[in-house]
Amino acid sequence: MAVYWLDEDIWFPPVDEATDDGLLAVGGDLRLERLIFAYENGIFPWYNEGEEPMWFAPDPRFVLFPDELKVSKSMKQVINKGAFEFRVNTVFEQVIDNCATVFRKDQPGTWISPDIKNAYTSLHNLGLALSAETWQNGMLVGGLYGVLLGNVFYGESMFSHQSNASKFAFISWVSLLKSKGIQLIDCQVHTPHLESLGARMIARSEFMSLLPFAVL
Repeated sequence: MAVYWLDEDIWFPPVDEATDDGLLAVGGDLRLERLIFAYENGIFPWYNEGEEPMWFAPDPRFVLFPDELKVSKSMKQVINKGAFEFRVNTVFEQVIDNCATVFRKDQPGTWISPDIKNAYTSLHNLGLALSAETWQNGMLVGGLYGVLLGNVFYGESMFSHQSNASKFAFISWVSLLKSKGIQLIDCQVHTPHLESLGARMIARSEFMSLLPFAVL
């Protein structure tokens, strides 16, 4: 399939026009209106610094339904020990910075460029991008950030500087979202880490069918 090139106008082709690896379109910008429109239509940006913006809508889609969250026995013990403290939105920019700089095996760089940070910080200032944080002894040791629209949370990235810190943030965050009626957590692409917590693949068509009911 051909990849679409975007211009100044805010639009995207139908998601079923994406390539086999999920790439739907290239170009455009990270204006808030475009970002919000993208998420509302099941599309997210993912590209390296110095490249044109790339927009993805993969098939299948990796998601977590809050009712399917898995908490292992060992994680329950970690939570019950009370060594970690959970906070929301206290140091959003620090969370993004840590996601950008944390070492990841087999990943030499980061896709979280200054442009990405600025765009999501602007979304945060609108109350649409949120951070879930793990603290220990007054220090930020893990967390994640993403976009909340309607009843869907679109996860973007996570980091950990202590064993189980990102799992603690994720579990605490999913539990909080579930209590607020959030119906779906978009994990975008597969990771063993999130699969162990209950995330699974669903067809893109199923994912898209959920959005009109989930996004307010």
